[in-house]
Amino acid sequence: QVQLVESGGDLVQAGGSLRLSCTASGGIFSVSGMTWYRQAPGKARELIASITSRGNTNYAVSVKGRFSISRDNAKNTVYLQMGSLKPEDTAVYYCHQRQGPYDYWGQGTQVTVSS
Repeated sequence: QVQLVESGGDLVQAGGSLRLSCTASGGIFSVSGMTWYRQAPGKARELIASITSRGNTNYAVSVKGRFSISRDNAKNTVYLQMGSLKPEDTAVYYCHQRQGPYDYWGQGTQVTVSS
């Protein structure tokens, strides 16, 4: 059973930065791809960044150049470094891991960007 716990969400001014963390327990973290999603009020959940077990990354157009995903396999943790934050980045941010047919989600962490 995989458990994912996010942290690092906060209230920040536009133009600021935050780093989110997601720590996994259970499963084999080092061989698993990890993904960050976000969901703003009234909107669908959006995939924003992913990293493979080998460290290859992909980003949504909306965050490319501003956000960076990374991982520390020794700590079973994936990070999302967010910069140049905008009010439209306000959302609950979730990390996700798929193992075989199973999807695992964290509880989410709130990021609020004030203008």
